[in-house]
Formats: sequence, C-alpha cells, structure tokens
Amino acid sequence: MEFLRSAIRLSESIAEQGIHPFTALLVDADGQVLMEQVNAYLPDQDMTGHAERVLMTRASKAYRPDFLAQCTMYVSAEPCAMCAGAAYWAGLGRVVYGVSEKRLKAITGNHPENPTLDLPCRQVFESGQRPVDVIGPLLEDEAARVHESFWAKHG
Repeated sequence: MEFLRSAIRLSESIAEQGIHPFTALLVDADGQVLMEQVNAYLPDQDMTGHAERVLMTRASKAYRPDFLAQCTMYVSAEPCAMCAGAAYWAGLGRVVYGVSEKRLKAITGNHPENPTLDLPCRQVFESGQRPVDVIGPLLEDEAARVHESFWAKHG
C-alpha cells in the first residue's frame, strides 16, 4: 500500500498546481522506485499525455520487456484502455490502482479534458496473449477524493 499511497499523495500535490491528478510509479521486483510520472496534458493539451502512457513509453525505452515483466506500475487511477495497451506492449507484469474507471467516470462525467472510458483495464489485458496481473481498486475512497475536488473546480 506504501507505493499506492505515494501515487495518491503525488496526485494530490499536482492537483494543487492545476495538473490533472493522475500519477504513476514504476517499481522493480526489489521494491525500488525506478520512475515516477505525472499527467502530461499540460502545457500542450496533449490528450494522450496520461501519466501511465508516458511512464510506459519512458520505461519501454529504458528497459526490456523481460525486466518490465517483473515490475509493478502503481497508479492513482485505473489505467484507461490506451494506458493499459501501453503497459501491455511495454511488457509490464503488474498494475496496482486506486480509483476505478467506473467511479472516475461518475466523478468526471463527460468532461472535455477527461472523457473517461468505462472499460476495465482487466478486460484490455485479458484480450492480450500474455498475463498482466491487476490489483485494484484499492484505497478507492482515498484515491477518489482528489478527483472529486479537482473536477468540481475545473468543470
């Protein structure tokens, strides 16, 4: 729970700066944080700048899939279909997330900066040819709070 709580705290910190409160940490099999990433929508309004997708692009350039298969990505919110696809293609072994896509969609509605897909990442991973372990939602109320306040202010 320590790494998930770190991702949630980071999302709270960036929300105070007006950054979409999505964060991701890449942790190796020994429990070392290798990378962290915040949402990259700003400053260019990149709709694909999700923290998980950007982190997986960075990780894929730095590490081979056999190494990433032993790693875990801890994310404040469940990866969307795009981000789950990026994790799959990078070779990631496990995802642990806070707030679910379903709950996030209920919070954000059809916000133009976050038109949430209600598509569980498990479904995306199950469509693949190799397993990706998924754990979540965990600490969902805690992870959802930052989104409830952020999207209410930026709605």
